[in-house]
Amino acid sequence: MNTYPVPVRVAIAGATGYAGQELLNLLVWHPKVHIVAAMSSSAESAARPLPRLARTWDGKIEPFDRGRLEKEATFVFLAMPEAAAAELAPKLLDAGVKVIDLSGAFRIRDEAMRAKWYPATNLMPGSVAYGLVEHNREAITNASMVACPGCYPTAALLALVPLVKAGLVDTSCGLIIDAKSGISGAGRTASDRTHFSENHGSMAAYGVMGHRHVAEMEQELGSEVTFVPHLVPLDRGILETIYVKTRPGTTNEAIGDALARAYKDEPFVRLTEEALPEIKHVAGTNFCDIGWVFDAASRRLIMVACLDNLVKGAAGQAVQNFNVMCGFDERMGLR
Repeated sequence: MNTYPVPVRVAIAGATGYAGQELLNLLVWHPKVHIVAAMSSSAESAARPLPRLARTWDGKIEPFDRGRLEKEATFVFLAMPEAAAAELAPKLLDAGVKVIDLSGAFRIRDEAMRAKWYPATNLMPGSVAYGLVEHNREAITNASMVACPGCYPTAALLALVPLVKAGLVDTSCGLIIDAKSGISGAGRTASDRTHFSENHGSMAAYGVMGHRHVAEMEQELGSEVTFVPHLVPLDRGILETIYVKTRPGTTNEAIGDALARAYKDEPFVRLTEEALPEIKHVAGTNFCDIGWVFDAASRRLIMVACLDNLVKGAAGQAVQNFNVMCGFDERMGLR
């Protein structure tokens, strides 16, 4: 584990997007952080007013300046589009800066799959750790760069990884993940898909048989995944219903024990045995709630995983990774 002078000098590149604003809102209150710069991805986005942060951040959102990032920051959080992050991250690493990337540019390890889903990533630094803290803490502790998981994979993997590791899942049957996301998951750039009049009172599937988060899930689970995401008329939150065929002899007790062992000491994963998770219980927090119902006769397991796509699915998870890299309490700066 590395040690850094406190307060740690951090910068955000891409502070005007939803995830970037959430990062800034969290890091402002972090007791061991000094924000040296909050930059946009371009001069144009730097000019956008951010009324949400008016009483939180008293600095300016500045145009992007790589030179300042390299000279002034110990850590840089990248909340930029994939292509921009893919170009910038290796240069920051060469300058000795630690990088926490929220884009998808560096999540996929297989070169062919990465070329298919993230073609802008031409160079894959060797020091990248996959930032699912609860299952990759040791690698993150010693990493120079962390690739934060996507919002959908975070919920799915937290629910499924303990059961796959315990040998309770019949992976030959594949996994089905039905996901609902608030509209902020589509980003801040306006489009017909995110227009109020298109979403209010409606719900629609998108990215069917073509969403790139599938590659990330399959990479970490070692199983074929059928994934169907939907946009719902909420500002934030993800709820995933996961359909699993278990191995013969699996019991509800074994399922509960596997999850309890994995998360008994984890501050941000809650197992909801009394009732299935709901978005309103995790909105604005870094929690992922997991519940399940099991039918032993048919070996069918239905899991429900729920998180805030902008916090545990993005900015909060990035701060959690930062805390691990610095040796801080993982809960620091999070709620």
